[in-house]
Amino acid sequence: MRRYGLSDSQWERIKDLLPGREGHVGRTAADNRPFVEAVLYRYRAGIPWRDLPVRFGDWKNVHRRLRRWCEDGVIERIFRHLAADRDNEYMMIDSTIVRARQHSAGARKKGRADQAIGRSRGGLTSKIHAIVDAAGKAVALSLTPGQRADITEAASLLDEVDPKAFIADKAYDADPLIEKIEERQITSVIPSRKNRCNPRKISFQLYKNRNIIERFFARLKQFRGIATRYDKLKSTFRAAVQLVSAIIGIN
Repeated sequence: MRRYGLSDSQWERIKDLLPGREGHVGRTAADNRPFVEAVLYRYRAGIPWRDLPVRFGDWKNVHRRLRRWCEDGVIERIFRHLAADRDNEYMMIDSTIVRARQHSAGARKKGRADQAIGRSRGGLTSKIHAIVDAAGKAVALSLTPGQRADITEAASLLDEVDPKAFIADKAYDADPLIEKIEERQITSVIPSRKNRCNPRKISFQLYKNRNIIERFFARLKQFRGIATRYDKLKSTFRAAVQLVSAIIGIN
């Protein structure tokens, strides 16, 4: 991927998933690629929307269009379509904390909507939960307030995938999750906590591959607008995480 844009191979993989594509019902959008690159630029540089370079057009139109794509599920479909082409040999789960700036607070609470922002001693934070495959591609994602325990999202994310082996650190060593994994005949590669009376035996050779998800989070956080959350709405920030995860997962 180019630092502030899409490579031709990345564009080829997503162009037919976008609204307004050639041959699609309705008006053909000639600027889908510049728009996607404008969104990626904003999150890579971590700038306010109003500071978007003029070559991308009116920043209000870019932001409005991103919100429309979020509401229509366009970015969700891009992520899930690309995630379907995955390596099921083994997968791993983990989470990462991102600092939420004060600009991200204050969204209107329609129906007490959860915007996935929590408050702790470190201030406002959000937590990105992810499952990645053996190739380092994100295949399942969720977003919670920063103080939420890692394991709370594990069962629901696991429902979205079907690996032969499942790798996680000790934070995921809980009987309900282990039982769920074993019921699905998935090999559990989760070290036992120190307080377990009968520690489980695992393949530490396979466990070493957990660094793959750490490298994924490192790549994800190269996008400054992901490493620090500025978006007020959970749906906008989640879409940004999905879009960036999908793009960096394209070889």
